[in-house]
Amino acid sequence: MTEPIGTPVSVAAPEPAADGWTGAVRRRAVAALPPDKLLPDNQPAYMASWIYVFGVLTLAAFVVVLATGTALAIEGPAWWHTSGFGHYVNSLHLWSVELFMGFMVIHLWGKFFMAAWRGRRALTWITGAVAFLGSVGTAFTGYLIQQNFDSQWIATQAKDGLNSVGIGAYFNVLNFGQMLMWHIVLLPVLVGVLVVLHLLMVRHRGIVPPISRPTTAEQSAADDAAETSEPGSAT
Repeated sequence: MTEPIGTPVSVAAPEPAADGWTGAVRRRAVAALPPDKLLPDNQPAYMASWIYVFGVLTLAAFVVVLATGTALAIEGPAWWHTSGFGHYVNSLHLWSVELFMGFMVIHLWGKFFMAAWRGRRALTWITGAVAFLGSVGTAFTGYLIQQNFDSQWIATQAKDGLNSVGIGAYFNVLNFGQMLMWHIVLLPVLVGVLVVLHLLMVRHRGIVPPISRPTTAEQSAADDAAETSEPGSAT
């Protein structure tokens, strides 16, 4: 059944924008990261290169580090000394940290040589680099709380180095309780926040493309310009 010609069609009025800071934050978040950009279902063709794999490998190893570290924190720092299963979990934690740091170094240097700060991605690069530095500190404090001769030797050697630069009074490597809190609370929170920010910025700006190789015409033009700018060239 059709409506008579001339009958006005009712159109739903747009909902007014929500007031308050929560509505403003929601609008800014949706504008910066819409769902299809936050969780895309396709990626550029250049991501088939192996160098792009190490970012997600770093993230996967980080998840294992957090899971095994949480288990060790719940059971206590001495659990792995007295339990076979605890020793197994501690080994998983150790080797996931080794993989995490290795993958991150490859990812960091790969993006450095790709000039990954191109296209207004400088903050993305900075958060990744600072997350790497925070991970080094987290790994260092992890060695200090092993409660074995290795941790004692590392702590006594690090004490002199830190005291020589004047921070030993604030970062006392011989204080087991302080190092434990740095390792399981403060530094993991810092690294976790930086990783989340890094991922959101990657989604916002997109995956950095490789540095394009100049075409034949562009290379010929560059060669001609170089030849004419050489001293003694014909004018």
